[in-house]
Amino acid sequence: MTDVITRADEQTETPPPVPVKGGAKDRWVRRAPLLPALIFAIIVTQVPFLVTIYLSTLGWNALRPGARNFVGIDNYVTVLTDSRLRSALANTVVLTAGAVIFSMILGLALAVLLDRKFPGRSIVRTMLITPFLVMPIAAALLWKHAIYNPGYGLINGIFGGSTDWVSSYPKAAVIATLVWQWTPFMMLILLAGLQSQSEDILEAARVDGASGWRIFTSMTLPHLRQYLELGALLGSIYLVNTFDAVFTITQGGPGSQTTNLPYEIYLTTFRKFEYGEASAAGVIVVL
Repeated sequence: MTDVITRADEQTETPPPVPVKGGAKDRWVRRAPLLPALIFAIIVTQVPFLVTIYLSTLGWNALRPGARNFVGIDNYVTVLTDSRLRSALANTVVLTAGAVIFSMILGLALAVLLDRKFPGRSIVRTMLITPFLVMPIAAALLWKHAIYNPGYGLINGIFGGSTDWVSSYPKAAVIATLVWQWTPFMMLILLAGLQSQSEDILEAARVDGASGWRIFTSMTLPHLRQYLELGALLGSIYLVNTFDAVFTITQGGPGSQTTNLPYEIYLTTFRKFEYGEASAAGVIVVL
């Protein structure tokens, strides 16, 4: 009897773990194909940023190339105390927030529309995506000349008059152009969120007598929260860097009403030729 118990205990003992051979080598083999992409990303992103940090410590005006010298943080002090940069920062916030908010509202409305089945839905969806595929500079030129032009623009052609929309409403003109281009992006993100909803839960709510508005406000919007946050985050990251629309439509004017941070850096570089100050402003914007 004792021998039987002993043999049973030996059979139930946990076998010792088998050491994995070549674990580090296997991990290296799996990750090695990613190394060229990582090196390329570092070269095209981090190296230019480090060079920009170095340039930001120099007193360098392109009109006086021989007078280049090390100034430490003086360029940062100049940039942070410059009233033009504070104005550009405020304009950047207004342009970015306005474009993100309105494009998200319109994108949500279009996503709700496309979430329903109707004849030609795929064609409509393709047409609505088209503005996002247009090059930013081309979109800005289109709106400046075909929409806003006081002589032959579409708006004055429909409503009459000869209002110069760019001069009279410069911020609204830039925001409308950005909204037109970024609404499809928001629409696609929110449409993906709508199509990820459980149809069984929605059908159960309808059976219980919930109205369409109640379902939308109590179930759909909470479900879309993470998609709204994602759209707002990505849209803000890209729209903060808006340059094409400002440069093409208003050139920062009238005065400096639409001068945002990227355009202010452009002016510092190519109008004042202060490479050190422009580099310091670029570093501050990135951080």
